[in-house]
Amino acid sequence: MTAQSNIYPTAALQALDAAHHLHPFSDMKSLNAEGSRVITRAEGVWLYDSEGNRIMDGMAGLWCVQVGHGRTEIIEAVSKQMEELAYYNTFFKTTHPPAVALSEKLAKLAAPHINRVFYCSSGSEANDTVFRMARFYWDQMGKPDKKVFIGRWNGYHGSTLAGTSLGGMKAMHGQGDLPVPGVRHINQPYWFGEGGDMSPEEFGIQRARELEQMIDQIGEDKVAAFIAEPIQGAGGVIMPPDSYWPEVRRILKERDILFISDEVICGFGRLGTWFGSDYYGMEPDMMPIAKGLTSGYLPMGGVMVSDRVSDALVNKSGEFYHGYTYSGHPVCAAAALANLEIIEREGLVDRVANDIGPYLKSRWMTLADHPLVGEARMKGLVGALELVPEKGNRNKQFPDTGSVGTICRDQSFKNGLVMRAVRDSMIISPPLVLSHEEADALVDTTHKTLDATHQILKKDGWLV
Repeated sequence: MTAQSNIYPTAALQALDAAHHLHPFSDMKSLNAEGSRVITRAEGVWLYDSEGNRIMDGMAGLWCVQVGHGRTEIIEAVSKQMEELAYYNTFFKTTHPPAVALSEKLAKLAAPHINRVFYCSSGSEANDTVFRMARFYWDQMGKPDKKVFIGRWNGYHGSTLAGTSLGGMKAMHGQGDLPVPGVRHINQPYWFGEGGDMSPEEFGIQRARELEQMIDQIGEDKVAAFIAEPIQGAGGVIMPPDSYWPEVRRILKERDILFISDEVICGFGRLGTWFGSDYYGMEPDMMPIAKGLTSGYLPMGGVMVSDRVSDALVNKSGEFYHGYTYSGHPVCAAAALANLEIIEREGLVDRVANDIGPYLKSRWMTLADHPLVGEARMKGLVGALELVPEKGNRNKQFPDTGSVGTICRDQSFKNGLVMRAVRDSMIISPPLVLSHEEADALVDTTHKTLDATHQILKKDGWLV
């Protein structure tokens, strides 16, 4: 569908963008040759580009626009806060009302054992903070040898130095000689791609026990923390088998090791609970947060800190030499408070758990019947489709991994839906305000996209 065109000519904007703008996670040569898509405005779950096209935002921006685009409540809260106090830092024994109010609100939303938060501007910064805070905690506890972090291959914790190292994206590690020393990785609980002949339950337990084996290999007295996303987002919406997290919980409870639940994607209602660790019954010592905290309206992140860890920071002498110019930024905090008020007032967390989540899942799972789909999966409002060359054969994959996913993604954009491709899987994470009618349109467009991709693959010889 089309709407009123942007007043600026697309070609001129693309040329200026190519001349002056370096994009994240982009091959700039190919991007500039193709030309960037120019998004000019957005409302609800819909984006509008400079050519007048209306596109459904099936990824909620970048996993973050929980309450949808164009919410006047957030805009007004930001404007009012700017009139009162546009900026002041939280260094120098200083605070301000928005940071105080947001900290209190977050403590009420989190599990009872989590009562403090350290602020930053993004999920990547939050995980850099985690890296330093966990090590500082163990120093404070008189165990300075506990320095090693265990993460998971194909996990994602941001693109800063520590965030990239904690994550398990090998392509990212290949740029800059990463990870930094003191970070180890175990395999991911990706049953569809790596489960072999095991049942999901057997596989989940096996992958969980790799954590136990790694701890024993390194030595419990050397391991500071295990960090993981409840559901791996950028890795392809990897949902662990039901047996996985209970076994991880057992392993961690038996050992003196911190658990860090990266809630940057799963937090603030995405799974139908306030945090992903709530969904899986975990008790994290630290939770990196960002994205849905402000619904992306302004950049803000943080680390929610358990009493176990914060008590050592608060009650033992010694300064934690860490912080950011924009830690607890008053305008960002005002945006977060307005966003959380919308989520609570409109019951969006419960809506994901009991209304739109189950409805979209019921529609999404019908796509499993498509000849190109090996598996459809969804929890809350995050889902994935595994694209395969031979239905029913999990061991057979397309050659040149990622090419088919890219074809499908491009077809999806042409059809008016933002889906993301990870390898040869398609993933969605729409705003929590998605209506039933919009859910129908999302699934119908996805089916149309799968059909178009299937035709292209047959025509080009990818399928027999």
